[in-house]
Amino acid sequence: MRATVIGGKNYLFAGSHESAKRIAMLYSLIGTCKLHNINPSLWLKDVLMVINDHPVNRIKELLPHIWITKQK
Repeated sequence: MRATVIGGKNYLFAGSHESAKRIAMLYSLIGTCKLHNINPSLWLKDVLMVINDHPVNRIKELLPHIWITKQK
């Protein structure tokens, strides 16, 4: 719950409604990593390394809960 409260305060200073949505999406992805016992830093590093060459029609493969199954 604490991350939600801190996030709520941060959204006030995001600059725009669209920026606040992007921040919320990032918090959600990091929360999904934590839920599945994934190190968010490792996930994000890997995704940023491969996303440029990844086919757009398979972008869901990079979501944390699916990404982890490909790592094992």
